[in-house]
Order: sequence, then C-alpha cells, then structure tokens
Amino acid sequence: MSIENYRQEIDKIDEELVNLFNRRMEIVKGVADYKKETGAPLYDGQRERQLIAKAAGNSPEDTELYTRVLFSTLTNVSRAYQSKLLNSDKKLAETINTALETTPKLFPEKAMVACQGTEGAYSQQACEKIFKLPQIMYMGNFESVFKAVDSGLCQYGILPLENSTAGSVNMVYDLMSQYNFYIVRSVRCRINHALLARNNDLSKIKEIWSHEQAISQCSQFLAANKDIKVIPFENTASAAKAVSESNRTDVAVIASPDCAELYSLNVLKRNIRDNAANDTRFICISKKLEVFPGADRTSVKLTLPHRPGSLYHILAKFFASGINLVKLESRPLPGSDFEFMFYFDVSESVYSPVLASLLCELDAEVEDFEYLGSYTELV
Repeated sequence: MSIENYRQEIDKIDEELVNLFNRRMEIVKGVADYKKETGAPLYDGQRERQLIAKAAGNSPEDTELYTRVLFSTLTNVSRAYQSKLLNSDKKLAETINTALETTPKLFPEKAMVACQGTEGAYSQQACEKIFKLPQIMYMGNFESVFKAVDSGLCQYGILPLENSTAGSVNMVYDLMSQYNFYIVRSVRCRINHALLARNNDLSKIKEIWSHEQAISQCSQFLAANKDIKVIPFENTASAAKAVSESNRTDVAVIASPDCAELYSLNVLKRNIRDNAANDTRFICISKKLEVFPGADRTSVKLTLPHRPGSLYHILAKFFASGINLVKLESRPLPGSDFEFMFYFDVSESVYSPVLASLLCELDAEVEDFEYLGSYTELV
C-alpha cells in the first residue's frame, strides 16, 4: 500500500470515530440529565477506572498504554461536558461580568500603595510603572503588604512574583494561600544590580548585604569574589540604607544603582547580574475584585486530590478549550502530607466565553478553587 492508501484508510476510520464520539456524547448528555434529577455526584472514580481498565484490557499489549491514555482523555472530556450541563448557572461568570461593569474604565493614577522595603526598592520602581502618582507606604516584609491590603490600610499592594533568572519568589506564593486578594495588574521590570559601598575600593570589601533573590541573580560575580562573605537581607534598598547608616567601609550592598544617590553610596561595579535579560514580574493586588477593560491574563489557584492523573485532567481542560497556559506553579499545602496548591496563569481575553465556561467548570468541579483575577500585564 502507498502512503495515500494508508491515509485514506485513516480518514475513513476517523470519520467513523467522529460519528461514534458524537453518539457517545449524546448518551453522556442523558447521564448528565439523570445525575441532575437524582442528585448523583458528577465524578464516579470507580466507574471511570473500570471503563479505562476494560478498554486497555481489550487492546494488544503494544497499544495497551496508548488505549489507556485515549480513554483517560475520553472520560475527562465526558465529565467536562457533564459539568457544563450541570452547572449552567455560571455564578463565577456573573461575578466577573459584574466586576467588569462596576470597575472604572481607566486604571487609577493615584492610590495608597503598600510596597516591601524602603525608598529605592525595586517594588517602588514597579509601583511607579503601574501608577503615575502613587502614595507609597513601605512595609518591612511581604506579609505586611498582604496585611495592609487586607485591613484596608492600603488600597493596593505590590509584590514580586517571579524572576527570569532566579525563578519564583516562594515566600510570596506561600503567603498567597493565607490571604484573600485579587490581582488587578502585573508588570515586568528590568533589574539592573550594582555593587554599592561607602568607599571606592572593592579590595577592601569583606561583606556583601542584599536580598536572597538579588544574591542568586549575581552568583557569577559572587563566585569570582568568593572570599567576601554574603549576608541575606530583607530587601535590597533596606540593605543599601543600612550600609549607608553604618560606620563600616568594608561592607557593600547589591542593589539598584538608584540607591547610590539616595543613600550617598559609591558605585563599585555596575551590571553585576548573571543575565542581561534579568526581569522580575510584580503583581498589584487589591482586596476588592476589579477587572479593568482589556484584561487578557487570568490567575487561579486550586488544590487537587492526591491521586494519579488529577493534574493531567485539569491540564487537559485547558488544552481542550484552546486556552494558552503561560504559568504553572506548585507549592506544598501547609498541614498536609504530599498535597499541593497549584497556581495557573492563562493568556485569554476576559471577554472570551470559552474562558468563562472553563472557569465555571473548574469552580464547580474542584473542591478548593479560587479565582484570583483578570488583568493586563505591562512590559
């Protein structure tokens, strides 16, 4: 047989498969009606396992695994369709639509904003990129930023979430599971680290102070100066201020070059970061749900049961919906054994009915699901 003959045979089989699939989905619709009338649960794990095992058992050994994957996908699609039919009220979609209608059409220029650190911090740079005229209230740590927003002390808060070189800011992700908030905007800022000190002689430096993220982003420079002791600090700008206020000339700081002028320090060396394309992504959080026009990025978090395939089933929903998943982060769930909280970022217009359907489906199916907001990311 030629390749064209094989392809013609596959086309015929695919046509039969499509017809059979649609017939199956008609039956699935009837099952959904039955569950709605009787109050039966959407998910029947035992039934799905039996179905997959039976299909795999009827396959030759060399295709058994592929049959298992196929029918796992098929049961997931069937359950997604049932979920859509059983949860037609779409409460989450209504909540998002209400936020779209009530949120001002323009992002505010002025606001009271909580930032971790002190003047000269990278969070300040992110804040001033988001707001034209912010009134910044500096906080000692990341949790204080969450608390300031949660208590109403500040309308918004700025937090670093991930760096292109050092990865995710795990402390912020862990705090995200402890506070109620919404993301209203995000921004990417280019991070340019410099080595600052009270003196002008690098050879006299015995200690370097800075935030652990900045330290990890300058690992090559520090490795080349391995005799200098490195001490983590809560914030780069706070470290710069501490160096300025100390009487020591043998200590330096890794911080923004802007801190040199702010705290009367000398620049010993510029651009000491490992990667020239060193960007940090910051989020702007609010206690109130605000969805500004044009939002095209959405964040959610959820907890999945500790069983095989649970994450796969969620990822399959994004694939089936044609929605681009741009970020997936997992963090251990406090107080549990081997359970994780998952954070998803997707790239899709907030006006998309496909996105609304997916979010409502996840909200109905996943026991611990939380919508974190839809927003625009600035670059």
